[in-house]
Amino acid sequence: MSVKLKFIIFQIIIIAPFVTGYFSGKFPGNSLNTAKKLIKLNLVSFEPFVIFWSIWGLTLLFDQIFLPISGVAIVITGFLIGIITIPVLRLTGTSRKTYLISSSLANHGFTMGGFICYLLLGEKGIGLASIFTLYFLPYTFIFIFTYARTDSVKKLLSIRGFINNFINLQNMPLYATFSALILNLAGIKRPEVYMPIDVLLIISVGIYYFTLGLNFNFGNISSTCKEHLILAFTKFLILPAAVYIILNFTDLSHDVKTVILVESLMPAAVYSVITSILFDLDSKLASSLFVVNTILFLLFILPAIFIFKGVAGI
Repeated sequence: MSVKLKFIIFQIIIIAPFVTGYFSGKFPGNSLNTAKKLIKLNLVSFEPFVIFWSIWGLTLLFDQIFLPISGVAIVITGFLIGIITIPVLRLTGTSRKTYLISSSLANHGFTMGGFICYLLLGEKGIGLASIFTLYFLPYTFIFIFTYARTDSVKKLLSIRGFINNFINLQNMPLYATFSALILNLAGIKRPEVYMPIDVLLIISVGIYYFTLGLNFNFGNISSTCKEHLILAFTKFLILPAAVYIILNFTDLSHDVKTVILVESLMPAAVYSVITSILFDLDSKLASSLFVVNTILFLLFILPAIFIFKGVAGI
């Protein structure tokens, strides 16, 4: 299956499950509880296997270490900017946590950032983008999930609290990441056998977007305009401007710089919604932020990337 055909299929399995989930949520029943069960099923079955098999098959080179380091730096910076801007929004409790998580996590994966890297750099772009996103699972499952389920910063930073949060079935994708990296670095080759990774990936992504649709309400958009504006300002102006300035002072290769800069422009991640559902945060706010941020990206940022790519050095 060609990369372009994969992308078309992935976009279909994003839109179709989302729309199906949205209308399914209109029927009587506990849609939040259903979404939580589906997400947990995905976290202990389809997603960890896809991650394990994909990372085990990567070819790791030392000079690519700056890609995941940059990924970590970008999402941590987004989190810190969220802390700085949160007083303007006057959000508290679960809504505050939800906004900070949305401010941090970005859609760096294949269905957005990775594919744009492919359009700009070819298949090499996909490979570099995959290495860039190696940071994602450890950061999400160790920090974001722990922050989401913890009531206080003191508990979050305690050794006992960290161990209790680390040993959890919901962290199966994280265990899969570490296991695959260990096998890869140990020089143990992945078996040359066929695995239906494309099918498993489609199922995994479809489940996530179906649960997103279950918890989305168009009415939430008009009541959170300030949140949408500030998040867009953070994602599409402050972060990429900072990354662009810093990259100009480095000697990284053109391709590595391109991947880092493109990924710094990505909108909020679906994992921000997944986290809010799993840990009973403000899932309506998370869904609204994700959808609006993604629409703004597709309408304005994506065209700008290709129009100004020569000027930006991409």
